Amino acid sequence: MTGPVYSQSTPSVLMVDDAPANLELLSGILKGRGYKVRAAMSGELALQAVQSDPPDLILLDINMPGMDGYEVCAELKSDKKSKGIPVVFLSAMNETMDKVRAFGIGGVDYITKPFQIEEVEARVKTHLELRRQRLELLENYDKLRELEKLRDGLVHMIIHDLRSPLTVITGYHELIRQDKKNTLSAESAGYIDEAEEAAERIIKMVSDVLDISKMDEGQMKLTVAECDLSRLLEEGVLKFKSLLAGREVRFIPPESPATALADRELISRVIQNLLANAIKFAPEEGGLIQLDIEAAGGRVRVSVEDNGPGVAPAYRKKIFEKFAQGELRAAQQRYSTGLGLTFCKLAVEAHGGSIGVDSKEGKGSTFWFELPANGPKPGRHAI
Repeated sequence: MTGPVYSQSTPSVLMVDDAPANLELLSGILKGRGYKVRAAMSGELALQAVQSDPPDLILLDINMPGMDGYEVCAELKSDKKSKGIPVVFLSAMNETMDKVRAFGIGGVDYITKPFQIEEVEARVKTHLELRRQRLELLENYDKLRELEKLRDGLVHMIIHDLRSPLTVITGYHELIRQDKKNTLSAESAGYIDEAEEAAERIIKMVSDVLDISKMDEGQMKLTVAECDLSRLLEEGVLKFKSLLAGREVRFIPPESPATALADRELISRVIQNLLANAIKFAPEEGGLIQLDIEAAGGRVRVSVEDNGPGVAPAYRKKIFEKFAQGELRAAQQRYSTGLGLTFCKLAVEAHGGSIGVDSKEGKGSTFWFELPANGPKPGRHAI
């Protein structure tokens, strides 16, 4: 958290002015209101005072020998330790440009001399309260971040531990599959196939959660090589052939190979996630999924279009967000198959690309992503 912790019991005010009379007058007033007050008669002394014991508020004159108030404020705002301290200018300079300059370098308020005591009291009280609220908000934010880390750690641990029993389940499914013609009825064999597909979907969800966690923490590295995106689309269609049911997939590969420097495994999973989403929402009767690739301007664009129910405008960004699925389901809006779209967004953006959806409610959606043909920029090989 930036800046000092606000003193709940006794807020402190630092007054900076080269006129002893002004310091004495203000000091008496503010102390009488219960504030802890210190005084500095030069900019240099003010900076030393802030470094040794940061105040909650600074009242700062402009015309002073040595460093003027503008220079003092600029110095305060350039230091991480003091940049969050509110600075209220208190000066006889009353031209508009003086005030504009004061606000431009970070001042939060400007009081013109000769000042009214009630005005100074009111503004000091207001800015100290705003300071308290801001620091309280930052403190609560830090606590929420810590809780989020604990939650993510727990989820990561549980999800990671799911892999072992799932591997056992899929292994036994495979053993049963090898012998099912001799020992199982057609109906029982069908149950085994459905159970295996369900286990594979869970394994995919586990992988998505773990990889999203790695991406968020910058721990997943890209293995970049030349990828033929047309081939990845064709492989994806073959992988989901058994799930297409009555849906039709149309894809005319471009005459020239559409290639990009990318992590083949990650982009293959992006394509598979978009295909799975399209299959889920395209109707079985008359369902149509149109695939397309375009290369232009040093970028390659892959599109997956379906004739499903479409996505309402209010949700076209939310569906890619990590924690939006709970909100969408609470609103009875189902636009994706889980965390797959979040994975897609992080994976594509790690390559320096972009992703989105164009949609008309009731007329289908086109999910697309673009990748730089020459690969991610140097330094982006780690997510």
